[in-house]
Amino acid sequence: MMSDSQEATSPVAGIGGPAACVSKVELRVSCKSLLDRDTLNKSDPCVMLMVQNQGQWTELDRTEVIKSNLNPVFAKVLMLDYYFEEVQKLRFEVYDIHGTHSIGTRDDDFLGGVECTLGQIVAQKKMVKPLLLKYGKYAGKSTITIHAEEISGNNGYVKLSFCAKKLDDKDLFSKSDPFLEIYRINDDGTEQLVHRTEVIKNNLNPVWEPFKVSLISLCSCDDERKLKCLVWDYDSRGKHDFIGEFYTNFKEMQADTCGRVSETHPPFFILQLHRVYSFLDYIMGGCQIHFTVAIDFTASNGDPRNSCSLHYINPYQPNEYLKALIAVGEICQDYDSDKRFSALGFGARIPPNYEVKDRFLYTLYRFTCEKNKIQGVVEAYQNCLPKIQLYGPTNVAPIINRIAKLAAGKEPIKDASLYHILLILTDGVVTDMADTREAIVRASYQPMSIIIVGVGNADFTDMQILDGDDGVLRSPKGEPVLRDIVQFVPFRDFKTASPAALAKCVLAEVPKQVVEYFSHKAIPPINPVLNSNPNSIANTPE
Repeated sequence: MMSDSQEATSPVAGIGGPAACVSKVELRVSCKSLLDRDTLNKSDPCVMLMVQNQGQWTELDRTEVIKSNLNPVFAKVLMLDYYFEEVQKLRFEVYDIHGTHSIGTRDDDFLGGVECTLGQIVAQKKMVKPLLLKYGKYAGKSTITIHAEEISGNNGYVKLSFCAKKLDDKDLFSKSDPFLEIYRINDDGTEQLVHRTEVIKNNLNPVWEPFKVSLISLCSCDDERKLKCLVWDYDSRGKHDFIGEFYTNFKEMQADTCGRVSETHPPFFILQLHRVYSFLDYIMGGCQIHFTVAIDFTASNGDPRNSCSLHYINPYQPNEYLKALIAVGEICQDYDSDKRFSALGFGARIPPNYEVKDRFLYTLYRFTCEKNKIQGVVEAYQNCLPKIQLYGPTNVAPIINRIAKLAAGKEPIKDASLYHILLILTDGVVTDMADTREAIVRASYQPMSIIIVGVGNADFTDMQILDGDDGVLRSPKGEPVLRDIVQFVPFRDFKTASPAALAKCVLAEVPKQVVEYFSHKAIPPINPVLNSNPNSIANTPE
């Protein structure tokens, strides 16, 4: 066995636009209880990964074909670029493959499929979904399981090559056809397939092809994590004969390799692994994103019954408030497991006494049905418009203070379980600018980010001050923000663009803001994807 590290330069197919990639994600797929479409044998399944671009589904990658198996665990890793600020729609389709024909021909049998977003997968880390046939019919009891793991430049890759000698001969008229499987033993005792080698025919002393694997996939960057290695004699019917097994860890691999140095395999040196946690480390570790929207109901928006009003409900086209709400909300909803959305309003007279409220809760929904996530807030907005009187002023400081208080909680924050995003939609410059600056400075010490979208054609020049991109935002007394947490965007800049373009712009800074907050507090993820202990990791010199 020989190993040497490899730079993380593996080409990865992206499904995002020109925005900088936050991270790369590995997806590992397995299925259970697949439909059996073959008459004489079991199905030979393969999973195809589709991505949606501009409403069209195209194939991005596919797994290997596993012969005669209704409960396949696929070895091939499906790799994607991950963008927090985009809705990355995926579809997994399972086929029973016949011969060498490509997927999608009439010779192939469709065993089921499922649609989801990459955000949903990374938020859950492990997603189990029932497979569906055409027209939403369940494919029996078939399920697909998708595991997600982040790959960052700090993790690196390792190149491994395995060989064996004097294996048992399991065949009567020929020698065994061995292949090797490597499983990582997780903290909860479960086993995760890391790699499955090719089959070497008729050989009791096989030398398998070298392969590259990321250190996070191999051992979660913990060089003492147990690895289970199994050797099988391949059977075309799927009934592989067990030859033997052994346990090892990456630390042992390094020790063995160090004794066999050659010109083609340079010597190793040991470095300490100092973890710098990423946004996905926190999300996949269990951090939830709680989304709150605050909508401006001041009189300057115009009477909602008038078609010229910014709040006019056109049955054929959503107004600017709805467009901004849906674009941002559709991203954030994937990262909130309980789907509880807060919706606040300000600047209106509220029944029954029609008093002016700095803020009012016009709905607080809890949904179990996925299709009602952000849609519930949309409906609440539409329902409240006929019941309130638009008035004023445009005060947003009370809104920011309310969410900052929720983010702070009743006790000092000790873990990375929750982060808040506040979306403020307004048609004018805030009238309580001094109080708003003070509120933002206070909020910068809490786990929250603020997005302000200016709706309509007002002069938003003064609002750029709150963004902080042109200089550090300070309170009226001169105290600077701890970190930049505000992003301001005029909606008119995106009138002719897609909703995805707006979401990408206003959410692009959120991952950095999440990491900055928890890093400043020295708070690691709840359940780190990587081991946070500074274990030794092998590397090769440049």
